[in-house]
Amino acid sequence: MTIHKKIPTYILSGFLGSGKTTVLLKMLADFKTRGLKPGIVLNELGQVNVEGHLFKGEKMLEMLDGCICCTIQDDLREELKFFLQEENQVDVLLIEGTGVANPKEILEALTDPRLHNGFETQSVISLADASKFLEYQSIFSSSREIREMLNDQMSSATLILLNKMDLIPEKNKDKIYKKLRKLVKGDVEIMETVYGNVPLDKLLKQRMSTVSVTLSESETNTNHHHDHHHEHPFKAVKIENIPAVERIRFEKWLKKLPASVLRAKGMVQLASPSGLYQFQFASKEVEMERMEDQECSTCLILIGYNMQVDDLQTSFQKEVLQTLQA
Repeated sequence: MTIHKKIPTYILSGFLGSGKTTVLLKMLADFKTRGLKPGIVLNELGQVNVEGHLFKGEKMLEMLDGCICCTIQDDLREELKFFLQEENQVDVLLIEGTGVANPKEILEALTDPRLHNGFETQSVISLADASKFLEYQSIFSSSREIREMLNDQMSSATLILLNKMDLIPEKNKDKIYKKLRKLVKGDVEIMETVYGNVPLDKLLKQRMSTVSVTLSESETNTNHHHDHHHEHPFKAVKIENIPAVERIRFEKWLKKLPASVLRAKGMVQLASPSGLYQFQFASKEVEMERMEDQECSTCLILIGYNMQVDDLQTSFQKEVLQTLQA
């Protein structure tokens, strides 16, 4: 497997009928006019993708009979390796989840430590159907499952496309925005659209960043791989070259992480019991499993919103490595 550079990756999310496929097709058409070679991952709940004919001739992976965010997330991690092979290189990757997919879980697969050097998530674009939004948010006309799923899609977004604006009365506009603003984090941009018409440059804007921190017991070297002129609120922080850690100290540090850290995962070398372990951290719970492959490089990936990278780095050194005085 040969990797030349990270593949810029965009996640398209949105409930059934919100216009994801329309936006995806417009993006593909624009890419071709610019001479870019796109890759696509399409996910459907059924056993057949009835829209597959729309993408004939594209470099595409179809993931059927399951939802990326639950039953086939492990499969997604494996399938993504396809685009890291020399003969399958693409300039940009678009991932469209099912209408009931949680984009946080798609981001999970993309930030897997074994894939993190291959893909660079640029943005999570969530579409909302303006004509149905208030109905879906109402406790009287929708189920709790639908409301929670929509909330996940909106709160995970780095860009929201409020589509089908031509179908709503003007009086509903303020009500929609009021509900949306309760769901989104910070100053996430909301763009009004009709038929998914959005300038490609707006869609391709980088709205997430990756920060790499290299540690050793004697020194720290921090490399910020993002635009220094604009601090992106959503980040994936990767801490590399981690020496062996004490499990109790490490787990205690994870559980004390600030609320801005939404997720943590990676591979660490434990001092006792010795060995390389893969770990997952979410909702203040830590899961660890000894890896069969003991030759992998150690790394820690933190995913969050408005994270203070320097503070996280310092606390890791103080509380886990104990290489800085408290």
